[in-house]
Amino acid sequence: MIIDFLIYKYNYLATIILILIGLYSVIVNGNLLKKVIGLNILSTSVILFYISISKVSGGSAPIYAENVVRYDNPLPHVLMLTAIVVGVSITAVALSIIIKIEETYGTIEEDEIVEIDQNDDMVDNK
Repeated sequence: MIIDFLIYKYNYLATIILILIGLYSVIVNGNLLKKVIGLNILSTSVILFYISISKVSGGSAPIYAENVVRYDNPLPHVLMLTAIVVGVSITAVALSIIIKIEETYGTIEEDEIVEIDQNDDMVDNK
């Protein structure tokens, strides 16, 4: 039953795998650049999911045509185009912030940045 579902709905399996890869990358990696890449993978999986659920069995493209009974839902496609544009903008801002962090701290590793901040706080408190 589940095997048949996964074989015929492989796009859902791909979505689940991409979500897990993205979450793993965000949670485990200390490198800020790898975290941004993980967030992009995660957002891509959400886009894939929404596009997958918009398909109606037996439906055609949402344009006027004769003898068409069912149409696919166009709304998720429009929303995901907006999500792609917003995602690219957020990625650009995140990368520019990472560049500034690297210029300030000399590293993009989260652990090293926290350690530098703690050492600066100790020096300021003395």
